[in-house]
Amino acid sequence: MKRLRLFFAVGALVVVSSPGNLLAQSNRDRIDTSYGCVTCHSENRANFLEGIHADYGMRCHDCHGGNPRSFELPSAHSGRFIGAPNKVETVTLCASCHSDADQMRQYGLPSGQLAEFRTSRHGQSLLVEGNNDAPTCTDCHDAHLVRRETDARSNVYPTQIAETCRRCHEDAALMGRYDLSTTQYADFVSGAHGRALYEEQNFSSPTCIGCHGSHAALPARPQEVVNVCAECHELVGRAFLDGPHGEATNTGEMSACLSCHVSHDSEAIPNADISEVCGACHEAGTSAGTLGDEIESLMIAAESDVEGAEEAITELRLAGQNVADALFRYQTANTYYEQMRMAQHRMDVDVLEELGRRVASNSNEVRNTAEIRAERRWEHKLMLLPIWFFALSGIALAVFKLRESA
Repeated sequence: MKRLRLFFAVGALVVVSSPGNLLAQSNRDRIDTSYGCVTCHSENRANFLEGIHADYGMRCHDCHGGNPRSFELPSAHSGRFIGAPNKVETVTLCASCHSDADQMRQYGLPSGQLAEFRTSRHGQSLLVEGNNDAPTCTDCHDAHLVRRETDARSNVYPTQIAETCRRCHEDAALMGRYDLSTTQYADFVSGAHGRALYEEQNFSSPTCIGCHGSHAALPARPQEVVNVCAECHELVGRAFLDGPHGEATNTGEMSACLSCHVSHDSEAIPNADISEVCGACHEAGTSAGTLGDEIESLMIAAESDVEGAEEAITELRLAGQNVADALFRYQTANTYYEQMRMAQHRMDVDVLEELGRRVASNSNEVRNTAEIRAERRWEHKLMLLPIWFFALSGIALAVFKLRESA
């Protein structure tokens, strides 16, 4: 019985002392029963204690005012009592701290969120037009349970940002009032950026705020799109701006990257579809249309060369061959191929042809190595035929002699 009691005592200690439970216990311990707000608002207070503001000593009356030492109304709501602020008041209230550079510097936080919000479509709609459909700070960050942005449960954690935005942008009734699409979230999740983020856990992949901004949320203007994309795709952006499409973007004739790629459901254009994409703007037989055909042919050839080299590497490995040199050649060919994928945005056939020759040269070396090794294996097998012939002949002769003697 004593051992059983000791077992349960130790088990209870382990449960209570686990990190999550210690934090929860610490938060419960911090609920001050002499603090009048908890009399009516215990749930809000409990949520607040889980957030980052409570970690730095903030309390209910810092935002809402009133008399926290009173347990009765109306005295509890006396003095500078704000109660539940409306959307515009919320912006002013949050900005009273978050726009103070002297306060924010100690936490390494920016202090320009309010200025950015004023420039955004959300801020313009709320603060200038008085439209309460527009979000305020607490619509994205919550009012009481404000977690650190590094907390995976936070509304602004990378894998949660699109979920936060979709709360409004998938609302058909709300978006219908502004003639806005409600498919952005579904498109993003199924696109290259969404798959990289959610399936590969690649946090360098952009979320909604990576392209639109967070507090200064706005859709990029046509001439700005290439600069937004180049934040990640820098070499592609440079190549694009150096080519004829860069000049066409600057003059407003095309919408930069979005003329060929889709915004939220963004994907690379398959090599076999390059000519078709070009044909959406350039008629077949024109110099621009012919250029698209040439680029497609060069990219398809290079892709085929790299795939052939990859197959050769697999053959060598299955044959138990040392692939160190061949693998280096394959990686070199693949590097040049990736350079072609970026350089094609410059629309310079001479550059692509040179890179294509380098892809082909290194890929051919790998394939030739695989072919030579395969021929040698067959030669070794053929050399074994006479040996097997004499061995089998000897066995047959021995069997014949044994039968004769029997």
